Amino acid sequence: MPLLGFGVYQNYTTHDSVLEAFKAGYRHVDSAQAYKNEAHVGSAVRESGLDREDVFITTKCISKTHGYESTLRAVDISLERFGFKYIDLYLIHDPFSGSERRLQTYRALQEARKAGKIRSVGVSNFDITRQIWISCIHSANKSPSYRIAKKILVVQAYCPLIRGNLGHPIITQVAEKHKRDPAQVLLRWSLQRGFVPLPKSATPARIHSNTMLYDFELDAEDMQRLDGLDKGKEGAVSWNPVDVD
Repeated sequence: MPLLGFGVYQNYTTHDSVLEAFKAGYRHVDSAQAYKNEAHVGSAVRESGLDREDVFITTKCISKTHGYESTLRAVDISLERFGFKYIDLYLIHDPFSGSERRLQTYRALQEARKAGKIRSVGVSNFDITRQIWISCIHSANKSPSYRIAKKILVVQAYCPLIRGNLGHPIITQVAEKHKRDPAQVLLRWSLQRGFVPLPKSATPARIHSNTMLYDFELDAEDMQRLDGLDKGKEGAVSWNPVDVD
């Protein structure tokens, strides 16, 4: 999976934006059934001239479609909308359906993986306890531990640009130090922390600048200052799934 992904949530020019992202060097697109733009992503892949194998595509099934049979249908619907023979990563979009239906959904996605319709299975908006549970099911491990799950899990970061709220003095100071814009600093921070950031934009100039991350590096002091901005659960940019049953 490419370590920098292109997000398309609430992107109302998805086809054109994804084409521009491919021109900028992105090879990873993060979509979802709930975004209602799988078909637009698929058409952009075909129009780009890129080989399907050179592009990594993620999609997700939301809780109202959870369950064994309904998830199998959801995978087929996504494949039809994309116009693909397979999907690289299929995520359970949220944990709201309850433990029984979540497990049914996970089993269905594993069946779809065995059938070659999807290549990898994951979860979205799950807290660490549920991620460990899923990881240990996947690894057939009967003694759940964070150490085991940490080796299995890759963490993707949506809202890596804190929804444009980039004016914090520390972010600004680090950006000025490196002669970069604040968005590039935050994306570089994600990469150095081992996350897979998924920035989104419909602006061509921003789409391109968000890829210019590989000719500078944040030093230990920069990372420590940025780490210090963490506000824990209360600082979540979007909703926090920790309290979901």
